[in-house]
Amino acid sequence: MTKNIRIGLVGYGNIGKGVELALDKFPDMEGIAVFTRRNPEELDSKFKAVSLDHILDYKDQIDVLILCGGSATDLPEQGPALAKHFSTVDSYDNHNNIPHYFKEMNTSAKIANQVSIISVGWDPGLFSINRAILESVLPGGETYTFWGKGLSQGHSDAIRRIDGVKAGVQYTIPIEKSLEQVRSGENPELSTREKHERVCYVVTEEQADKKLIEKTIKTMPDYFEPYETTVHFINEETFKKDHKKMPHGGFVIRTATSGNENKQKAEFQLELESNAEFTSSILVAYARAAVKFKQDGKAGAFSVLDVPPAYLSAKTSEQLRKELL
Repeated sequence: MTKNIRIGLVGYGNIGKGVELALDKFPDMEGIAVFTRRNPEELDSKFKAVSLDHILDYKDQIDVLILCGGSATDLPEQGPALAKHFSTVDSYDNHNNIPHYFKEMNTSAKIANQVSIISVGWDPGLFSINRAILESVLPGGETYTFWGKGLSQGHSDAIRRIDGVKAGVQYTIPIEKSLEQVRSGENPELSTREKHERVCYVVTEEQADKKLIEKTIKTMPDYFEPYETTVHFINEETFKKDHKKMPHGGFVIRTATSGNENKQKAEFQLELESNAEFTSSILVAYARAAVKFKQDGKAGAFSVLDVPPAYLSAKTSEQLRKELL
């Protein structure tokens, strides 16, 4: 009988809870423990809750750690530290800093002969794969990525890290006029501000400086500064009533001409009722790939672009060729 893949979770926020739910759908995997900086007794998880300080005690009990923290502050610190001891999968999503993060993770993972698959999710992640495929098969054209309308977990986490913020979410909204131009085949040159706007809803602590919080959000490099950003301050009751769900989605569109100047358009689209649950399911699938890489004798960091699709599946290569090819 094949041994189950043993999974450890680091963090128990939206992604951690999503991974816990996702594991029920993956019969070849089992959750071993949730590692937390909080008091373990306060966690309402069906898995064993353990202080992050004691994670090294579990080195021989876990095949892959799924790092469920945020990209703003958690993953840059936790990722390289934990990759020295465990194979890991994470959803690092600060696009501009991915090359630097990859280098850090690669160094740590190679030291320990472990595998770390970084920036797993749908963007970066599935959208990255589609961009690579479509640009490869249709070289004479343009690729456009639109996100939303939906709640961005990474950007919402960045808001919540600001002093004085009690709760906050950020919605990414495609600018409809630009989307229509792309779909019509106009191949427009669009600036960052012309493709999306960002709308934030924030609950502050009582004595917080709202003007300073708004300025901090709007000038945050990479996350908000390049975009038209609107900040709404609301009360906690309204936040709980209107902003607890996590819908999201988006499009990757490639418009091009082929050899005889025929117009070609390819589009990959997602419509998600729960951003966190979908992202969590992707993380779990890539944990399977991390184990297969380890079995192949590989070590170091990898991105989703380095992982063969067959490595995500619990099916054999023979089954995949028969059922999906």
